[in-house]
Amino acid sequence: MEINNSLRGRDFISINDFSSDEISYIIKIAHHLKNLQKKGISQEYLKGKSLGMIFVKSSTRTRVAFEVGIYQLGGNALFLNPNDIQLGRGELIKDTARVLSRMLDGIMIRTFAHEDVLELAKWADIPIINGLTDLLHPTQIIADLMTIEEYKGKLQGIKTVFVGDGNNVAHSLLLGGAKVGMDVVVACPEGFTPDAKILELAERDAKLSGATIRVLHDPILACQNADVIYTDVWASMGQEAEAEVKEKQFAKYQVNQELMNQAKKDAIVMHCLPAKRGKEITDGVIEGPNSVVFEEAENRLHAHKAIMAAIM
Repeated sequence: MEINNSLRGRDFISINDFSSDEISYIIKIAHHLKNLQKKGISQEYLKGKSLGMIFVKSSTRTRVAFEVGIYQLGGNALFLNPNDIQLGRGELIKDTARVLSRMLDGIMIRTFAHEDVLELAKWADIPIINGLTDLLHPTQIIADLMTIEEYKGKLQGIKTVFVGDGNNVAHSLLLGGAKVGMDVVVACPEGFTPDAKILELAERDAKLSGATIRVLHDPILACQNADVIYTDVWASMGQEAEAEVKEKQFAKYQVNQELMNQAKKDAIVMHCLPAKRGKEITDGVIEGPNSVVFEEAENRLHAHKAIMAAIM
């Protein structure tokens, strides 16, 4: 497969910035790169290129997937801890962006404020990849869509239910599902619904793709006839102080066998990890026959490679 230049130079900040065809193309690249790796065939689409990785928020899967990923693509990665670079000592984002643009071929940033990623992209002359913000987690969702397609053979018309907080993962899942025609239901407590602007964008795209977007507060009802059940930690990174309170508010939103019984028999279970077993998901479900959680985690590597190969 030859990777064309149609997306070269683009930032990857939100799935909403891409068309349905462009998202499908990135997923196609991901499948292709995974197939090459399994066969032991060289994937050096980015030979000699360098990726800077700024981690304001720590990470396991994102760091390993991008660092190993660009190595497999023939390039190299630089881990940039804010405490080790001048950004952590008060240097303006716009100055950092302009300097790194002259030395690197792309920057991946994982941080708290979404505005910081937008500011970096505004001033950089190289592609910026959003590795996670408090608002969005688009790289995760490319891996998720890839995984669903692997197990279900399609995305159009698949019912995916996200159970838990209307957080950054839920936001990107809504945006991604709406683009590719996947029905997305978010089952969450009152007061923890997804951002209204995100829902508006998702609903707009859903009208074009034929998808349906719903927010429900009854997880049992939401999971009926689901093809995919997806969950995430109830308290995201930086919200640790809220964890104890959220455990009470989210008690009936645990993905357990009772919830699984509402879904189709061949429904798959997904979790972006890390998981709090016994909290948002039971050990029995994450280790059960319907779980594809660790296949999903592996696909982070191939999805992230696809994003880099497409835009860098």
